[in-house]
Amino acid sequence: MGGMDRLLALVAVSLLVIAVPGPSVLFVVGRALAHGRRTALATVIGNAAGSYGLVVAVAFGLGTLVERSVAVFTVVKLLGAVYLVFLGCQAFRHRADLRAAVAAAPDEPPRRDLRAMADGLVVGITNPKGVVLFAAVLPQFVDHAAGHLPAQMLLLGIVPITIGLLTDTLWGLGAAAARGWFARSERRLSLVGGAGGVAMIGLGVMVGVTGRAD
Repeated sequence: MGGMDRLLALVAVSLLVIAVPGPSVLFVVGRALAHGRRTALATVIGNAAGSYGLVVAVAFGLGTLVERSVAVFTVVKLLGAVYLVFLGCQAFRHRADLRAAVAAAPDEPPRRDLRAMADGLVVGITNPKGVVLFAAVLPQFVDHAAGHLPAQMLLLGIVPITIGLLTDTLWGLGAAAARGWFARSERRLSLVGGAGGVAMIGLGVMVGVTGRAD
């Protein structure tokens, strides 16, 4: 398979995997509904950075260890699950504060953006679907005869990261646009905050109980 054919095949596989909403998409949508477009976009950027961290890990050998070791995979998965449950509990506890957050959104300080990026980074780097994509799928598109395998993986990893960045951004913007209707009612906002928190808790539980395909 030639270089261009290999690249196009990677694009096709990445689209198939990323098209199915997973932890990253659900997390971005939850953040968009709870805190608006700015926080959602910051979360998307952090998530992309975390996902590329998985690419770096795969390129330098950690991905193989995670894929082959049930114990390591379980630790990574459970860390992400616990963090999602924690964020969901926080969102549910503070669901009544959403109206103030909406009013303050235009003047949101940089620290909050950095916090949203950090949250997205953790979710991205502990995303089980990302582990599978980068540890099991990405290495299949490397040209072993060409050598420089880590460099190839780092370059090839940009393809699914870019696709995920674009699709997550669209999800976040769409959810943030729908948020305006909820913002006109304190009760609606409270329901959004509570539902978003419950959704993140459920997502964390789902990630925690999902096993490996093998």
